[in-house]
Amino acid sequence: MTHRELLIALFEAAVAAADPALAIPGRLPEPPRGRTVVVGAGKAAAAMAAAVEREWSGPLDGLVVTRDGHGCPTRRIEVIEAAHPVPDQRGREAAGRILELVSGLGADDLALVLMSGGASALLVQPAPGLSLDDKQAVNRALLKSGAPIDEMNCVRKHLSAIKGGRLAQAAAPARVVALAISDVPGDDPAVIGSGPTVADPSTVADARAILETYGIEAPPAVAAHLAGAAAETPKPGDASFARAETRVIATPMRSLEAAAGTARAAGYEVEILGDALEGEARTLAAEHAALARDRLASGRRVALLSGGETTVTVRGRGRGGRNAEYMAGLALALDGAAEITAIACDTDGIDGTEDNAGALADPTTLARARAAGLDAAAMLAANDAYSLFQALGDLVISGPTLTNVNDFRAVLVR
Repeated sequence: MTHRELLIALFEAAVAAADPALAIPGRLPEPPRGRTVVVGAGKAAAAMAAAVEREWSGPLDGLVVTRDGHGCPTRRIEVIEAAHPVPDQRGREAAGRILELVSGLGADDLALVLMSGGASALLVQPAPGLSLDDKQAVNRALLKSGAPIDEMNCVRKHLSAIKGGRLAQAAAPARVVALAISDVPGDDPAVIGSGPTVADPSTVADARAILETYGIEAPPAVAAHLAGAAAETPKPGDASFARAETRVIATPMRSLEAAAGTARAAGYEVEILGDALEGEARTLAAEHAALARDRLASGRRVALLSGGETTVTVRGRGRGGRNAEYMAGLALALDGAAEITAIACDTDGIDGTEDNAGALADPTTLARARAAGLDAAAMLAANDAYSLFQALGDLVISGPTLTNVNDFRAVLVR
């Protein structure tokens, strides 16, 4: 197995560990005396719905919304595809139907909620007084700002009629069980998909402060909404959550541990740097390059593995993605250092809005770029890392994986 083949194998092991077909069996609640309604959102929502159908012993129906291209066949649970990361009308209509499905449930019924990464953008139901255009404008600004996912989701909750615990409010007095595939630092259920079934510890004042911190000028309707009491989300202790629980069934750490097993089998010592690393992609890449150089100098054969979600502050007009940005930053920081290869990919198979999962780099990356007449540093500055790796033939194209436990990075030091 070549080093590039090993890097791909590590990524595939991480993805396989979060497969809903493996994660859902044994985690379902007992069927209720009344109805079972399945609702959900996220990049894994369709695959989760299909797994529930295979495992569930009684009648059920429902609806889930997933990203375009992330659907799969189901028999009883309807699957709707919608836009991500900027929401669209299809997502809004799906969210409205989900609220209608759970709003009529009684105490003997069960709302089974399937949540995974991407749900915040897909499950879009603007709060009263706000339009879809308002939500889209704020979402675009947040995506370009470099704000971490927990801050983005804080704002989203306070602009929503379904996130931040409001789905559980609508479903009460039914029992609510959420099965969640985590893509967020700390696996916090209040952050996964902006916590539609979880009490929200953040406040509307937090949301206003985040917009101010990143210099985001909210549309007038958004500013007016955030200035009012109606924007506040339900808090811990609210009676709506008395019969609500969340079961986190797949996490970034489990995927890192699966990849670690593959690396050890290939003869590498493994260091897991963490499953919740954040910060600017190119800054984290420089830090990891320094670690790799240190391990190389010590003569160690080691695999440095990490997860989490970096951010990209968009200043250029190129084609990017946070994993491609990380790889470009890493290649520049390593500057052709021998014996170090790396991969960075989003476990959902889509790096930002492009068609790749991520990219690969090796000691020849910069030399090959120069030979092709490419200035890697200038392309990174223009947020054009996708074009760099596309020209080199080093994009990783996996297609949608139908799961999502955030980003996966591996640096092999030989």
